[in-house]
Order: sequence, then C-alpha cells, then structure tokens
Amino acid sequence: MRLSHPTNADSINIDAVDLTDSVLHGEGDPHAIWFAMRQRDPVHWQDVGDTLGFWSVTKFDDASLVLRDHVHFTSQRGTMLFLLGKEDPARGRQMAATDPPRHDRMREPMQRALTNKQVERYRDAVTAEIRRVLEPALTQEPFDFAEAMMALPMASAGTMMALPRADWPRLTRLTSMSIAPDDPEFTEPAGPKATLEIAHRELFAYFHDILKERRAKLGDDLISLLLEMEVDGRRLETGAILSNCYSLILGANVTTPYVPTGAIGEIMGTPLWDDWRSHPELLGPGLDEALRWASPANHFMRYALADTELRGKQIRAGDAVVAWLGSANRDEEAFADPFRFDIRRKRNRHIAFGSGAHYCVGHTVARMTLRILFTEMFATFDEFSPAGEVSHLHSNFVAGIKHMPLVAKLRAATPARLAATAR
Repeated sequence: MRLSHPTNADSINIDAVDLTDSVLHGEGDPHAIWFAMRQRDPVHWQDVGDTLGFWSVTKFDDASLVLRDHVHFTSQRGTMLFLLGKEDPARGRQMAATDPPRHDRMREPMQRALTNKQVERYRDAVTAEIRRVLEPALTQEPFDFAEAMMALPMASAGTMMALPRADWPRLTRLTSMSIAPDDPEFTEPAGPKATLEIAHRELFAYFHDILKERRAKLGDDLISLLLEMEVDGRRLETGAILSNCYSLILGANVTTPYVPTGAIGEIMGTPLWDDWRSHPELLGPGLDEALRWASPANHFMRYALADTELRGKQIRAGDAVVAWLGSANRDEEAFADPFRFDIRRKRNRHIAFGSGAHYCVGHTVARMTLRILFTEMFATFDEFSPAGEVSHLHSNFVAGIKHMPLVAKLRAATPARLAATAR
C-alpha cells in the first residue's frame, strides 16, 4: 500500500471504490480514499455483491469505539473481510473470535506468559536470529530488505513456540498465503479461494502434528502453555488449541515484517535516519511512530449486536462494521500533522495493535523484536539506499511492502561480530 500524503478530498468518488479489492491495496492508494471518507463520509456503507455489504469506519475515535465496545459490536461472527457473510468456525474457541467474558479467561494465561519480563527471557535467542536475518545486508550488495523482513516473525514466534527452524520458511509462506491469497506471488493455480483453503489446511495439519509431539514432551514454550491452559475449569480442546496456534503465528506475521519496511521506506535518504540513530532515548517513541505509520493490520471487522448510531448513521443489528486502522492512525483530529513521520510525536495513541479487550496479546513480543532489530541496524548500518523497484502486498487485510531492494552501507565502527560475517 502506498503511504501517500493526500490533500484533495474531492478528487475521489467514494461511492465507486471497492475497499475489499486486494489490487487496490497493492497497486492503488487507499490513503487517498480514506482521507476523502474522513472528510466527507467517515461512516460509509459499501455494497458487496447483491446481498452483502459493510460500514467503513475511518475516524480514530469511531474505530477505537467499534473495537472496544464488545457489548454493541461482536468479534464472534468474523473479524476479517474474507469472512463477510460467513460464520467464523473459530468463534468461541480462538481468542480473536471470542467476546468477553470468555475471551478474558482465555487471554489471561497467555497474557501472563507474554509479560515484558517473561518475553525478555528470549532476548538473546531472538537477537541471534535477527542477526541471521540481517546477514545478507552485510555484503553491501543489493538485497531485498522486505523479503529479509518476512523471516523476522519466525525469529520471535518460531523461537517462543519452539518450532523447528527448518520449518520456518514453509510457515512463513503459508501465513503469507493466508493473509494475501489474492497476491500473484502467493496464489495457487486453483485461485485465491483454494489458496486460502490450502494454507489453512496445511497450517492446521502442521500444528496438529506439533501438538502430538508436544503432548509427549511438554516444554517451556507457548504451545505447551496452550496445552496446559484451563478455561472455566477445563483444558482447551484440540480444535481451540489449533485455532490459537494459528492466531499466534498469523498475528506475528501480520505485524512485525511490515513495520521496518514502512519506516525505512519513509526515512532512508533523509536526515531522519541519522537523527533517530543518534538519539537512543527515542528508540521507543520512534518505534511507536513506525507502528502508527505502517499500521500493518489494515482492518478489523465486527458485527453490530443491536441497532445503534454512529455519526448520524443508523447501523442495524447484524450489519458488518469494518474499522480501517491505517485510516484511523492518520486521522487529523487525533494526530497533529499525521502524514509526517515524527519520532518525537507526543501523545501517540495509535491503534496499530487494536484497541480494547482484543488489543494484540503479542504486542510485547512485537515490540521486543522491533527494538532488537532497530538497535542492531543502528549499530551496524550507516545508511540505506534504494536499489530497485518497490512492490506492495495485494491484501485488504495486511498493508505492507513485499519487495524493497536496498543497498546497506556499513558503519565505520561495525560491531566485530558482524564485520567478521561481512568478510
């Protein structure tokens, strides 16, 4: 998705656009559409075919409300547009597809396992994997930064779920098929629908085999935690564990790869790289700005449980409501100068991780992974420069760059551990 700076809200016919179209998100400019919607119709109805449709919510406060208010908006009928008009088979079993209070009881053990203190135990292992991911850049020859970042989620999620490293490339491919079944690089010959079915079938079969092995030998990992978790006094059934394994790995692959590519794409060749690198105290605020800027989880869907009103629009019980996170995080009423990448931004209340009860349970893992990545890059590379054409993921669910050829220039004082690799 282009991270454009639109200024003309009247140039878009918002009634003619189709925000479900993955090509629009890969090759078009949704930010121009969202800008027009925020200015002219922030709660906008879109028909999908003859019988379906949804409300697009594009303002920050409205999107936050829809995501937080589980009394009026449910997660149990599907949270992504590909499920529009269908029943979610994971409802009540997967945290993302379960409403409070059951959701809270499912989430609590996982949240305990993913506190900052618990996640820090994996820092050394994740750091080693991230250095492995960055190795291609050390040659100072053109390399595909976005493709390298696709391996980033498995450096953390794969480590914390104790999944064999040999399986990581396959899992990365299958999750990419899940989030972008329409993308030409991931679509199977039988088409997008079959691609999604194949990805789900293979991922669930993979984790089914992993569960058999893990039951025989529990460990100190997230899958073992799911196996031992009790909700309402009962262990989770196999289907629920599989759904949550899928959700964990999908969540990791949705968030972490596309934040660094979005940030580097914006700041390389500008003074921002040196400014950020030379102020270590701004690492955290800068990463929050990178999360706001990239907003990799493009949307979350809810269904209205009762008739309600939003900005004067009458939303009927059963209507689908889609909160566009990339739009909410560019709302001029919530963020000063929202189309500027500002590592010193004050009151950065972005909702890149969602909002309310379903706030991403793995946000601590994502933040640790990104902190390690940028710390390593700041210590190792003097600058990045473009080395080829950038291409974007064809997906209405994930906003991101899938190819970004770059050349990295090493710092004069490259850490010895990396300089040896470069030679």
